[in-house]
Amino acid sequence: MAFPADGNKPLTPEHPVPARPGPAPGPAAPGPAIPGPPVDSGDDPQDEVGYDGYEDFEQMFELENRNAVSQPGSGQITGRVVSVSERGLLVDIGTKLEGFVPIEQVQQLDGTMPYAPGDAIQVVPDRNNASADGYVLLSYERANRHRVWDTLETAFRDSVIITGRVVGRVKGGLEVEVGVKAFMPSSQLDLRPIHNLDSYTGQDIQVKILKLNRRRGNLVVSRKAVLEEDFNQRKESVLGHVEEGSVVTGTVKNLTDYGAFVDLGGIDGLLHVSDMSHGRVNHPQEIVQPGDTITCQVLKLDKDKGRVSLGLKQMVADPWETVAERFAPGTRVIGRVVSVTDYGAFVELESGVEGLIHISEMTWSRRMKHPSKVVKPGDQVEAVVLEIKGGDRRISLGIKQLEADPWTTIQDRYSIGSVVEGRIRKLSDFGAFVEVEEGVDGLIHISDFSWTERLKHPSEVIKKGQMVQAVILNIDTGNRRLSLGVKQLQPDAWETFFQTHFVNDIVHGKVVRAASFGVFVEIAPGVEGLCHNSEIPGTAAGDRRMDKRDSGSPLPIGAEFDFKIIKMNETDKKIGLSLKEMATLEDLDRIKSYQARAAQASSGVESALETPDGTSEPE
Repeated sequence: MAFPADGNKPLTPEHPVPARPGPAPGPAAPGPAIPGPPVDSGDDPQDEVGYDGYEDFEQMFELENRNAVSQPGSGQITGRVVSVSERGLLVDIGTKLEGFVPIEQVQQLDGTMPYAPGDAIQVVPDRNNASADGYVLLSYERANRHRVWDTLETAFRDSVIITGRVVGRVKGGLEVEVGVKAFMPSSQLDLRPIHNLDSYTGQDIQVKILKLNRRRGNLVVSRKAVLEEDFNQRKESVLGHVEEGSVVTGTVKNLTDYGAFVDLGGIDGLLHVSDMSHGRVNHPQEIVQPGDTITCQVLKLDKDKGRVSLGLKQMVADPWETVAERFAPGTRVIGRVVSVTDYGAFVELESGVEGLIHISEMTWSRRMKHPSKVVKPGDQVEAVVLEIKGGDRRISLGIKQLEADPWTTIQDRYSIGSVVEGRIRKLSDFGAFVEVEEGVDGLIHISDFSWTERLKHPSEVIKKGQMVQAVILNIDTGNRRLSLGVKQLQPDAWETFFQTHFVNDIVHGKVVRAASFGVFVEIAPGVEGLCHNSEIPGTAAGDRRMDKRDSGSPLPIGAEFDFKIIKMNETDKKIGLSLKEMATLEDLDRIKSYQARAAQASSGVESALETPDGTSEPE
């Protein structure tokens, strides 16, 4: 609230604060020469005390304003200006003596004089009723301050907004001129903390009175209370006509990582980043900027808490509703890679529509380790639509489908028995996988590495990354399997033997292992024959017991003899041998001598087992 210069009545809150009267150089209005009466320097010896000695700001402002408060009930006089001089005003107050008002109490700061002869003026007698040279000393300031405090009391009682000017900064807040000096704590300046208080110096602001003590001259004001009242009024106005589903227009105030706050003209609404666009949004600044005017839809409204959730993407049609019409399975599309993960890459086909290229759909090869080996964010890629799930907002894409599946034409390029070359891609206990070409792997089973050797693991003959040649043994297109063999690169030892040997041929062989029914003899690399006990001299059926207690062999392991082929079965790869028909006298003696030693050792073991006292002496 502001106050008029003549002090006759208070102005409305819309009027500006008047300048306080004070001395100023310059010529005064013409008038009679008036002797200069003594000027009242105040009625309190503490008038000259400043703020430095006070920590309590209410006490500080109480001291500042105390001299400006006359006691309630002291009378005001309405006088009329008789003349104006450079020393002051002569005022007719209806008594025998005219009153005198010092010039410094009425002259404006810019040196102008607001009164002219004949104007009415409100004054009060000096507190001491001092007079000099036949004039009654009057106080315009005290009368004016009476009116100011009357108006401030009314404003405080009715909670009226008044206008004041920020004079400067003091400890803990600001000094505000509202006709008298008032104190405004820094916490009462704005709805949010303000750190730069000096920027408000010289500004006219609207405030409400929080505390008033006229007798002590204590006045505390708040700008925050005015802002809160205005905010609540605008908030109620907005909430009164806004409902869920309403379309509103507002201004973007500020951005956060999770969204934007929009001023709806009295209340702030939150536009979450997930409701800004149907497409991918990494940060709200990609869609809106502070100061932008946007139109949104109210998604959720809590009138009790004053919270409003807004949506921007709801203002346009959802592209997923018609995605099946534009991207049918099998269609070739072009899009931009927006992100790459361990399991695939997301491709933006249009605003709000993304598809996933799974890692398994990037290449026909199984050697893919990470999608970044094929694509990276920002790439323009061509792909084939594999599947659409509109309800789940998912589109499956593929790159490898741009080329023919190598397994569909593998029989055009390879045939059983053909020789291929590839790199060992992986080893396992049962074999090795060979990459024959991009997207086509074959398996070499562990049994197909050698005709003669019995391997426990493929690593005994090959290693990962090695280039090998192999023969195609089988092609299974339906199951995408290719069987390979390495040993097939060499002739089959059995096949060669059967082609070059016949029944009754004499062969030379070495005894490699024994069984209860005979011995196995290696007669060629990788080829073994069986010499039954019945075909070994001295081991005819019934002549020798071969049971679990007999650790001997009818023929010494590692001994070499000539054998006669008596049977051949190429299908089952079985060859029967006979030593009996080939044995010479020397061979017979050697065989009998070995068999005798074996029998003696066997008898000693039997005797030891049959002794009642458990001794092991032989017979």
